[in-house]
Amino acid sequence: MLTKNIVIVDDEPRTRQGLQRTLESWNNGDFTILTADSGEEVLGIMEEKKIHILLSDIRMPEMTGLQLLKTIKEKGSSPVVIVISAYSEFEYAQEALRLGVVNYLLKPIGKKKLIEAVEEAVKVMEKQVRAGMIEKVVDEKIVETNNKMDSSKDPIRKAIAYIDQHLKDELTLKDVAAHVHLNPSYFSVLFKDQANLNFSEYVTRRRIQRGKELVILTNLPINEIAEEVGYKTSKYFIKIFKEHEGITPSAYRKVNNESVF
Repeated sequence: MLTKNIVIVDDEPRTRQGLQRTLESWNNGDFTILTADSGEEVLGIMEEKKIHILLSDIRMPEMTGLQLLKTIKEKGSSPVVIVISAYSEFEYAQEALRLGVVNYLLKPIGKKKLIEAVEEAVKVMEKQVRAGMIEKVVDEKIVETNNKMDSSKDPIRKAIAYIDQHLKDELTLKDVAAHVHLNPSYFSVLFKDQANLNFSEYVTRRRIQRGKELVILTNLPINEIAEEVGYKTSKYFIKIFKEHEGITPSAYRKVNNESVF
């Protein structure tokens, strides 16, 4: 598992080191705790590593914390940010919130408050990671089909729901047609007309989408994922997955975990 990075930036060495010591004692190995004494140094770290959580002082010489946050945002990065400050002026808090800060801590910061704030930031980070991963696995044709379902005929809506709930099982056109009380030939034509995909293509795309979710959101072995999405052998699942994604499930997991973390 790849470690994530927490960066503490404060121009006061004592504060910076105190925060680092507290977080090092809290850390269970999931994070690397880095420090910087200026906004410029943080931007330098960003060139080399992904910053997942940033604790930034507001009042620093040369580049203030708020200027740093604006620059980070302009560069397209989005760490979860906690602002630390000796100043309680309301405008700082307002501006920080506009820049997406999740917490605002006033110095001196107690160990308990610091750890609580960082644990909350970790939860926010995990939600962002999950949302980003789910966005990656979405199949646009499946989305289009699901969007059409509001205006589609009732049997096809029921068929789609049945397929989605039974991906692990064997799914034949004949069985699904029987489930919605339609003649298989008529069901096949109606499905293609309403879903913009033929039956077998929808099932395959839906299985691969679910497979992608399990590949990057869980640590399940590939053979178990294959079973979960209705393939009797991992070899066949890998073949179909590669046809759709251009790489094997294992490579897909590696690439996506690296890009997120």
